[in-house]
Amino acid sequence: MNRIMRPDDANIVGNVHGGTILKMIEEAGCIIGTRHCNTQTGDRCVAALARVERTDFLYPMFIGEVAHVSAEITYTSKHSVEVQINVLSENIVTGTKKVTNKATLWYVPLSLQNVDKIIEVPPIEYSSSEQEEAGKKRYEAQKLERLETKERNGEILMSVSLPEPYTVAFSQSSLIHLIGPSDCTMHGFVHGGVTMKLMDEVAGIVAARHCKTNIVTASVDAINFHRKIKKGCVITVSGRMTFTSNKSMEIEVFVDAESLAEAEKGKYRAVTAFFTYISLDKDNKPLPVPPLKLEGEEEQKRFEEGKARYLQNKAKRLADKERQQ
Repeated sequence: MNRIMRPDDANIVGNVHGGTILKMIEEAGCIIGTRHCNTQTGDRCVAALARVERTDFLYPMFIGEVAHVSAEITYTSKHSVEVQINVLSENIVTGTKKVTNKATLWYVPLSLQNVDKIIEVPPIEYSSSEQEEAGKKRYEAQKLERLETKERNGEILMSVSLPEPYTVAFSQSSLIHLIGPSDCTMHGFVHGGVTMKLMDEVAGIVAARHCKTNIVTASVDAINFHRKIKKGCVITVSGRMTFTSNKSMEIEVFVDAESLAEAEKGKYRAVTAFFTYISLDKDNKPLPVPPLKLEGEEEQKRFEEGKARYLQNKAKRLADKERQQ
């Protein structure tokens, strides 16, 4: 997939929104996943997004650059597909190209005749038994983490009157969106990319409120899609600050859905994720992030959990850098 970045894809200083890139990534993953799952006889199906692994934004993308999004299937289980995505930015004036994003997405194929029926996935051929075994380990790890994430899905954001600056309550934000036909797949369920774009917008608002500067998406930890969201649902996308380091901030984002036609069923938690943002000056250079003021044991607990994720991801980046040298 190739697309030129336009002004409505970017913020006021010309950096392309992380949500715009995430939406393109999901579209590419859906295309290749759906194509693969329909290479066999039987029910026709569409690939539905189940999870997005941690995604780092390696370099910013700007208005006028061309985004090149490529996708490859790297593992299949009986009912799921792992898709690896690379995003390349091209300055068409200078010819400069940079890899801006790498992402891993997991899809499950849903029957077009019965959306509650998951189709078996055609297996792929691996270049070696080691490649297949590595894929199986990734599959088991993400499956376990999805189960652990579901256990934490009961929390909600509580509003606070006149909160103090730099507290969690001061920057927490919510966005309400009615799911329309243009947001949905042929099944009538929302595209994962649409949801991710809205989540990035809310996370960006939280980060901007905290820093009061230009902010950009630095990375996204695993995005878990727990339940499908139907056309006609009202979704509430909520975000809150959980951790700040000297140069970055982590925002927890979750999506609650409610069917207007089936109000008696109530709201349910559909998607959860953690976004990391950095603060930039007018020359796109990193600025220090104001420390987060914590209030209560729950905020302290979330801060310590965020700090552990931050240190783990930092160690992983350093290890990856050493392997590349």
